[in-house]
Amino acid sequence: MITENLNTVRERMAHAARRTGRNPEDVVLIAASKGVDVERLNEGLSAGIRMLGESKVQEAMPKLQALGNKAEWHFIGHLQSNKVKYVVGAFTLIHSVDSIELSEEINSRAEKMGMVQNVLLEVNVSGEKGKYGVMPDKVNTITKAFSGLKHISLRGFMTVPPYSDDPEDARPYFRMLRELRDNAMHTGICTDDCRELSMGMSGDFEVAIEEGATMVRIGTAIFGVRKGR
Repeated sequence: MITENLNTVRERMAHAARRTGRNPEDVVLIAASKGVDVERLNEGLSAGIRMLGESKVQEAMPKLQALGNKAEWHFIGHLQSNKVKYVVGAFTLIHSVDSIELSEEINSRAEKMGMVQNVLLEVNVSGEKGKYGVMPDKVNTITKAFSGLKHISLRGFMTVPPYSDDPEDARPYFRMLRELRDNAMHTGICTDDCRELSMGMSGDFEVAIEEGATMVRIGTAIFGVRKGR
């Protein structure tokens, strides 16, 4: 079932990319593995999954110990400052940096480890109260602050649009994130390395790809309904 689901998702991704003249290989699939046990993750890895995205540190740690370098690990959930020590160095990319304070904590930990941690800035494109992410009008200010932190590398932006049963409702939010990224690069606030757009999940990833996503975070469409949802 996982193999069939994965093949279907990849086909849909490729079609979405081609619809807007993009190369399907320019869009990376991150299998969102929250609530998926190690046995099913091994099945997914055997089917060809290469990147796993975890949302909770406590759940992720046993999986990292069990699977190790069988996958490239991404942290895609909200990250608390007191959990930074577990995440830095263990995950290739942290998608959910949402404050200067958190970026400074990550930088400090990475400096102690003698490494540079790749991160994305999470943006609350909809301005919803209670949702994580920086507001769009603060993106440039916070992005500039990142440039003074030598042990993190800002690789791009991430967002989660408001929930809707209609994927088209997410389109303006995905477009806004792309425009924020493009503006930051055009004005020199971001370097050429700051190209990633992590946006789109099981219900709306095709729209996200059409609007420029370089990474999509897909769980349910691959693994089915998962525990802890």
